[in-house]
Amino acid sequence: MGRPGRFFDVRDTFTRMLLLNTSGVVYLLLAPRETGVPVAGPQWALAVAAFASGLLLHRRPMVNLLVQTALFAVALRVLDDVTINQVGTAWSLGEVALWAPRARYLWGSVGLVAGVYLIFHRTGSLTENLVGLCINLGLPVLIGTVVRTTRELSVQAERRALSEQRAARADERSAIARELHDVVAHHVASMVLRVGVARHVLPDLEPEVDAVFDDVHRTGTAALADLRRLVAVLRHPEGVRGDAALTAIDPSALPAALDGAVETARRAGVIVEAEIDPAVGALDAVRGLAVLRLTQEALTNVAKHAGASAKAQLNVHVIDTALHWEVVDDGGSGTIEMPPSGGHGLTGMRERVEVLGGVLRAGPHEHGWRVATVLPGENS
Repeated sequence: MGRPGRFFDVRDTFTRMLLLNTSGVVYLLLAPRETGVPVAGPQWALAVAAFASGLLLHRRPMVNLLVQTALFAVALRVLDDVTINQVGTAWSLGEVALWAPRARYLWGSVGLVAGVYLIFHRTGSLTENLVGLCINLGLPVLIGTVVRTTRELSVQAERRALSEQRAARADERSAIARELHDVVAHHVASMVLRVGVARHVLPDLEPEVDAVFDDVHRTGTAALADLRRLVAVLRHPEGVRGDAALTAIDPSALPAALDGAVETARRAGVIVEAEIDPAVGALDAVRGLAVLRLTQEALTNVAKHAGASAKAQLNVHVIDTALHWEVVDDGGSGTIEMPPSGGHGLTGMRERVEVLGGVLRAGPHEHGWRVATVLPGENS
């Protein structure tokens, strides 16, 4: 929020009071040049008291109003020029209008200042006093009320916009969930079913072929389970937020999960060497899930783009509290034909890393490809 915005912010009372005091000091210094009458000691005393009250009590508008009104009453009795104390009282009344949690605070304050003005003001007719009173009371109350109402309307508009955004996101999640369920999940379920049927109608398969069928069936079943979990998250994010099986991974299970990702890549034909620090079992659930998804995506990319003859190295280490993760491959033959993925795998990895405060580095490395990152610890 810029300085003009802060000036009208109900919480930034100190800035307004400091500006008011500065204006008062300038008035006291310049007034003698205009009127030819020097500022007397009592005027300086009451002005300094008003300045100090405004600064010291800027977070207590009702107490400040009482002090400013008392000083105003004294000024009406002993001074000819009551401008400083009059403005101080009007300003403190405007602060009450900005702050007042209930209407009775504001109207009680208005009655107090009006009573003091009518009792202690010594000059002018009753009509002139009433007109002056309306100006001195009405203007600060009007300004304070308008600013406060405008701010409340702005807050309401922001809340309404946020509510509409949440509703739009919920609709979008529901639409995605329907597409995943109606299209992707159904196709995956059909593939898993057909693989199961193939194993039964082809009983005399070679062991190698049967192992491939087993792997495809197992992978498809796991993918179908993940899709169903994802649909549940999209449809009811609040209902599954506390379910770690849907949103995170148990940290103690992370080493085994990483070993499973390595074994999956090996079954696809990739030669994988892995160095996994046992300390990853102490990671928080969010970073644990991130490193598992990064590993799965990176090794899948090796199989897709480098081919079955590729060699890959997975390195996962915890140094201090930071997680160092890297997958490097030698390029392989790159002969496996894969359907185009749209190029979103690396983008998704980068977005996941950036959310956790890291930077994903990906690019050519010798004859192959390297992807790496450092995920900072919670206290970094």
